[in-house]
Amino acid sequence: MHDHPVRRRWAAALAFMVMVSGLAVAAAAPASAAPGDTGDDGEGGSKTLIQQLAAASKGYVEAKEALERSKKRQSELAAKLKELDGEIGPRQAALDEIVRRTYQTGRLGAVSALITGTGSGGLLDRAETLEKVAVKQDTAVKELIGTREEQARAKTAIDGEIKDQQKQVTVMAKRKNQAEDAIKAANARAAAAEAAARRRSNSSSSSSSGGGSSSGGGSSSGSAKAAAAPRNSDGSLPAEGCTVNDPTTSGCITPRMLHALQEAKKAGFNHYVACFRHQNSGEHPKGRACDFAADKNGFGGVATGSSKTYGNRLANFFISNSGRLGVLYVIWFRRIWLPSSGWKSYSGAHGDPSSNHENHVHLSVR
Repeated sequence: MHDHPVRRRWAAALAFMVMVSGLAVAAAAPASAAPGDTGDDGEGGSKTLIQQLAAASKGYVEAKEALERSKKRQSELAAKLKELDGEIGPRQAALDEIVRRTYQTGRLGAVSALITGTGSGGLLDRAETLEKVAVKQDTAVKELIGTREEQARAKTAIDGEIKDQQKQVTVMAKRKNQAEDAIKAANARAAAAEAAARRRSNSSSSSSSGGGSSSGGGSSSGSAKAAAAPRNSDGSLPAEGCTVNDPTTSGCITPRMLHALQEAKKAGFNHYVACFRHQNSGEHPKGRACDFAADKNGFGGVATGSSKTYGNRLANFFISNSGRLGVLYVIWFRRIWLPSSGWKSYSGAHGDPSSNHENHVHLSVR
């Protein structure tokens, strides 16, 4: 039996409608792009912005640490000065007593005591005694002078530390303004393009997009104390290169980045992570950044529920351990945490979950 022409036309039309419907469904739920796959460098901002933020945060933290070291040295110098002040009085009194006795006896008194003694043996003993008195007097003078000189050096050093502290405070304020101005300018340029995405983010998040503490979190894992990364003898962080194998990719990361990654895993954060990545800017190609997925097995869509809570807790963990881990900045859910300013609104360049950091926590270390 042959198919009727009308029936064939209806069948073809129906098949076409099914095909179009299938395409529409597929287009409505695209696979989420991983960080860096949408055309940006995976940190949500322009190359200039990322460079400014890195320089500002690094400069701020280094100035803050220098300020803390200076205050410690000032405290040590003040304690030493107090000790020297306590030594001045007794040494001055001892010298005054020697001078008084010398004045009373005079040079002739000493010579007379030496000559009028009986016996040659006694003469030698008295000569030795007078020599000891002279040495004692000379020692007392030198000790007093030395103490006063050391006292003056301590006071000068304290003045120097105070000046250095004032300098570091100025640098910190400058770096803070640099970071905030850079973010403000970037957000202003992206405001129109991101208005719709911002409304979507605000409607799905109970936290504000401005400053403040990280939303949610606060569990024992989020506030766990990490082991401190190795530091130099003066308390500063050593310069590091991309010298160790990245366990998440075939690339490399710095020893400090590896330390932060390992500490996060020790604290129970074991979802998917990707660190090294070839890109034009940012910390990933330097081995100083990792992206920690909110979902367990990869970078999904906008994090909700337990995935959102996981991201909140992880961001809290890095922030509460920022000094111990050498954190440069943290980006999570359309916000960036800076050592100088706390949380600030941070808009992605492309409006997708990865650019907006709505599906992963970005960590950069110094």
